[in-house]
Amino acid sequence: MHAGRDVGSVPEDLLGEASALLEDTIELRRRIHARPELGLVLPDTQAAVLGALDGLGLDIVTGRRSSSVTAVLEGTSDGPTTLLRGDMDALPMTEDTGLDFASRIHGVMHACGHDAHTAMLVGAARLLARHSEQLAGRVVFMFQPGEEGFAGAKVMLDEGLLERWAPVRRAFAIHVTPLVPSGMVAGRTGALMASADSFEVIVTGRGGHASMPHDAVDPVPVACEIVIALQSMVTRRIPAFDPAVLTVGSIQAGTTTNVIPETAVLELTVRAVSPASRSLALEGVTRVVEHVAAAHLCHAEVRPVGTGYPVTVNDGAAAEQALAVAQDLLGDSQVLRLPTPVMGAEDWSFVLEKVPGSMVFLGVAPPGVTNPAPNHSNRMLVDEPAMATGIALHAAVALSAIPAPAPAPAPAPAPAPAPAPAPAPAPAQRRLGGH
Repeated sequence: MHAGRDVGSVPEDLLGEASALLEDTIELRRRIHARPELGLVLPDTQAAVLGALDGLGLDIVTGRRSSSVTAVLEGTSDGPTTLLRGDMDALPMTEDTGLDFASRIHGVMHACGHDAHTAMLVGAARLLARHSEQLAGRVVFMFQPGEEGFAGAKVMLDEGLLERWAPVRRAFAIHVTPLVPSGMVAGRTGALMASADSFEVIVTGRGGHASMPHDAVDPVPVACEIVIALQSMVTRRIPAFDPAVLTVGSIQAGTTTNVIPETAVLELTVRAVSPASRSLALEGVTRVVEHVAAAHLCHAEVRPVGTGYPVTVNDGAAAEQALAVAQDLLGDSQVLRLPTPVMGAEDWSFVLEKVPGSMVFLGVAPPGVTNPAPNHSNRMLVDEPAMATGIALHAAVALSAIPAPAPAPAPAPAPAPAPAPAPAPAPAQRRLGGH
């Protein structure tokens, strides 16, 4: 560990100990990678996790509505409860990496690194079990299914994850990315990732012959106008410095050239980096869709798809401590502070709404690759030695002391009497305002 920051009682060679666990961690990651599973029910992955945790003396609870695994390590003295999380599910896509351990399940791939997240969290459990005598309090290991659109974190919360081991004082998660150099850690305070809400929009008109559109109500140009109007809504109604992104990813209508269809269907996603902009964007979607359709004698229905994810907001103190722990573990040059949030989304946001905590990114860029394939690519690769950093960082955060709350600020002094009003400026001075 590097001197100069007070992060509590963290063993000196934690990174070296994590490296010693790397061979087993890689073997587990590759086993999970070869048999990816989707959604909330992951029987093979759950069995692999339970087998890897066997013998560590952990209190283990499995989910009722999902294949979640919650494992608890008790320290030898009283202290706070820390929650560490690794998600386990894959994506519905075909793998084209050419790896020896590539997916054996057609149309399913671990293309977001959740296989690495799971393996790193198992490694952290093994490492922390060796250091239980240095652990004050307990660590709850949250192995979560269903991150990719199924709100698996919310399912685990609804089943009483936090209440069972209350109060949980700190929560921490790692997400790998090939877009950061291998072994580097990146993070920030405040908003880290965007919210995500998906919708299906059904525009209904009246079908007819393509040569006589006046006898029909054509939903196709109305759907096209809705797409443009939604983009105008985002740029005109959402503050430029608190942005939102709206993308219509699918438009489907009709079957042939000489038929006006009765319906057109849009599928879209909305992303925002604050609850305020999220609310403005979501209200705007319904308003614009319904009124543009009505202006052209169509009816439109906006249907939410799945569970929307809130903004992932890192607690300021928790994020600062996690980054300080990373700096002590790796050195200052290996820790990057992100200037802006990432517009991807995470259901870890549901946990951070309830517990002070944070998420950081761990770089896993493959060595020698100029433009690594990103998360969700059919060619995404993980530099596996970087997982030792993830193991050690999980453990170091759990072993570090939770910082005391900052003292309340002193009351502000009473305001001075207001000065007499200044004379109105001359007309030329009024031009000083910005555009």
